[in-house]
Amino acid sequence: MNTIKFQQFELDSRLLHILDEIGFEYCTPVQAECLPLILEGHDIAGQAQTGTGKTAAFLLSTFHFLLTRRHENYKNLRAIVIAPTRELAIQIHKDAEVFNRYCGLKLGLVYGGVDYEKQQKKLAKGVDILIGTPGRLIDYFKQGVFNFKCIEVVVLDEADRMFDLGFISDIRYILRRMPKPEKRLNMLFSATLSFRVMELAYEHMNNPALIKINPEKITADNVNQTLYHVANNEKIPLLINLLKCTKTRRAIVFVNTKRVAEKVWSYLKGNGIHAAVLSGDVPQKKRQRLFSEFSTGDLKVLVATDLAARGLHIPDVSHVFNYDLPQNAEDYVHRIGRTARAGASGDAVSFACEDYVYSLTEIESFIGYQIPVTKISEEKLSEILPPTKTKHHKKLSYSSKNKKNSKNKNRSSQGNLR
Repeated sequence: MNTIKFQQFELDSRLLHILDEIGFEYCTPVQAECLPLILEGHDIAGQAQTGTGKTAAFLLSTFHFLLTRRHENYKNLRAIVIAPTRELAIQIHKDAEVFNRYCGLKLGLVYGGVDYEKQQKKLAKGVDILIGTPGRLIDYFKQGVFNFKCIEVVVLDEADRMFDLGFISDIRYILRRMPKPEKRLNMLFSATLSFRVMELAYEHMNNPALIKINPEKITADNVNQTLYHVANNEKIPLLINLLKCTKTRRAIVFVNTKRVAEKVWSYLKGNGIHAAVLSGDVPQKKRQRLFSEFSTGDLKVLVATDLAARGLHIPDVSHVFNYDLPQNAEDYVHRIGRTARAGASGDAVSFACEDYVYSLTEIESFIGYQIPVTKISEEKLSEILPPTKTKHHKKLSYSSKNKKNSKNKNRSSQGNLR
């Protein structure tokens, strides 16, 4: 356990007050490493495992920086936090509201999909700290709602995800319209610091200090990982029986496509497991409702594409199931990082099937070890009920009789999977 306390730093008294109120006494490693440097005015490029306190590190630094500096800027933005997804921007804003309890700064939140005029009207009244996604930020900038010429602090969160989602040209567009890097405080945080991320950092930051927290530990120690080698037609029965036989508080089932997400959901529903689908085309209001229900425990299982894999702070996720192995090794790390957050333990269960087993070598090379393999018992492939009918797939029957046939039929392919 880290023994460095927030009270050891010369943070603004209003921030220390709220930290004491919410029970934040000791820093996480990334906070302990970054805060002293940021409070001295150094730019930071920080890498740490997901769920280790990066958000609190950059929010505390931003608030302290703004609170301790005199300014005559009452109309233009003072600080901006750029996030790759709407869900992450919403979560950062929620955290910022907590830290702002005694600070009196004006917070803004912008993201696409909803409330264009409502967001615009709030921005027109003046905002100190604006949190948003790249597209909507640029949209309002071009409308003349605000400008970036008075920015004092800029934060890029999940910088590697900016590249993955194709936002990097938008990021550069925004950064080039701000004061020069040496005239502002710059922070970049990411689960991974690839060459392309560091190139961005050195281009748009002022000689940033590089902070890496346990970089040799790609995945958290307290995630219990296991792997099943399965035939394609064994995946649904295995998933359902694992969900029914395992004490799952909240579980995320990751799939690679929307079509498979709907198929999995239909079988879960048909077998009495309350679940919902989260994919890229789910409307924003429905997404927020699903996250709310999942966070409170009203919804136990979320079937998701990689939209949900990064930057989401969902408490108490006990299990992650990789129904489909991801085709990118870094996505495996981000997926299983949804569990075992903030020191808790969690389980990550992965299926290596005929379609995606070829990703396994890259994943294990990236994390530096082989994922422990568990054999499939007869009980884990027991009979299941048919799915709720959807227009996207046909009914799958998995009785004890055809189970034996399928095993013989797929034995050779399973041998290849191993």
